[in-house]
Amino acid sequence: MISAETGQMVTFAALNDRSNRLARLLFAHGLRRGDHIAVLMENNLSFMEPVWAAFRSGLYVTTINRYLPPDEVAYIARDCGAKVLISSYEKRETAAALFDLIPEVDLRLMIGGTIPGWSSYEEALAASSPEPLEREWMGDSMLYSSGTTGRPKGILRPLQNAGPAEGFALRQAANRYGLSPEAVYLSPAPLYHAAPLGYVLTVQSWGGTVVMMERFDAEQSLALIERYRVTHSQWVPTMFVRMLKLAPEIRGRYDLSSHRVAVHAAAPCPAEVKREMIGWWGPILYEYYAGTEASGSTFITSEEWLDHPGSVGRAALGVLHICDEDGRELPTRETGLVYFERDAPTFEYHNDPAKTAAARHPSHPGWNALGDVGYLDDEGYLYLTDRQAFMIISGGVNIYPQAIEDALVTHPKVADVAVFGVPHAEMGEAVKAVIEPAPGHEPSDELAAELLDYARGRLAHYMTPRSIDFIAEMPRLPTGKLYKRLLRDAYWTDRKI
Repeated sequence: MISAETGQMVTFAALNDRSNRLARLLFAHGLRRGDHIAVLMENNLSFMEPVWAAFRSGLYVTTINRYLPPDEVAYIARDCGAKVLISSYEKRETAAALFDLIPEVDLRLMIGGTIPGWSSYEEALAASSPEPLEREWMGDSMLYSSGTTGRPKGILRPLQNAGPAEGFALRQAANRYGLSPEAVYLSPAPLYHAAPLGYVLTVQSWGGTVVMMERFDAEQSLALIERYRVTHSQWVPTMFVRMLKLAPEIRGRYDLSSHRVAVHAAAPCPAEVKREMIGWWGPILYEYYAGTEASGSTFITSEEWLDHPGSVGRAALGVLHICDEDGRELPTRETGLVYFERDAPTFEYHNDPAKTAAARHPSHPGWNALGDVGYLDDEGYLYLTDRQAFMIISGGVNIYPQAIEDALVTHPKVADVAVFGVPHAEMGEAVKAVIEPAPGHEPSDELAAELLDYARGRLAHYMTPRSIDFIAEMPRLPTGKLYKRLLRDAYWTDRKI
């Protein structure tokens, strides 16, 4: 793994040695198959060491959102039952507050320095054996949802009854992106998130090289593709938007000829944005729709997408079903809740049987929903409409914000947009748009009027926002997830329209 910021790297030999030493240390501390550890860290060259230690010793590892305040970090550490917490000196302020919040954590290790109450990670590893455990089991991650609509949920999947070699062979079996030891993978997103973590693990299992960005920067991403001859990458749509809004001379400055596969997921991509990206990078974009729950997935190539614009693909794992609110299956092109059918449930929400039950189909326990709304076309391609939780009901009409956001974000004066419902005395809810202006543009009544006119020209009357507010920076995670709940709650609390 190479740090994009410093050029420093961790070799496979060092990763193997340190993950073995940590696995030994955890075993000596009493952890056994099925126990939990947690990691709170920035994108750090040591990040993958505890992850690999867990995956080679049958443990669950919970990588915690590095941007959370101490009380939310403590909630996750307690909820997952972490016996060991590993952090870094860069996160020392949060780590210091955790000492009193989670006294039940047995061992706290800190990378790159120490503070009171925390032991040195480096010293602990130096005193541990580099020999592999006598019996290695395949571990797994237990990650928490982003909490964009409520308290984060831990997603617990059953451990495989296999060793790590067999377990990773199963992960590698569906190698649709052509990964190999020669792959160079650019990771521009936080490693605590499910998709970056999973892809880095898989690339490393192949022996490929990971170029890790500490934080996303549009132009730097292009420079890194050229510098390291990147072959594979993964993105979220907000990153595409920011790269497309670079000046043409900047976009054309870098040699991207090594780039063969650009994967994207995590959030819906506006059709116009994706079309522009394919026009710029060529037909190397591959999209999937899935969740940490591993209940199913879809997949679509650039060529398929151009024939089915707006689709996230056909089922690649599991069988798709679209159902109404009562669980009745709907015909093609009718919008409803998206379910994946598997032979058996693949996950549960940790310590929350009510949420687990709510994700299951009322009549088919092997059908699981991730909370997304969409429809299937006649060829089985899935089109996502929005999150069920974000639906606006105005005058009895269901309005999905995603289409409105997709229309507004294409305006050159818009950097980011969020649409949601706000209280309205007559209609129940009214459509509100909150806009982050693009650099060089200031909020004004004139800009709001211009954007409303732009929306009216692209949307049905009932979907057009009644009003626009401006924000300096959208509360969006680097993973692309938008904390829409934080925006929406302010309007419902203050009764502001």
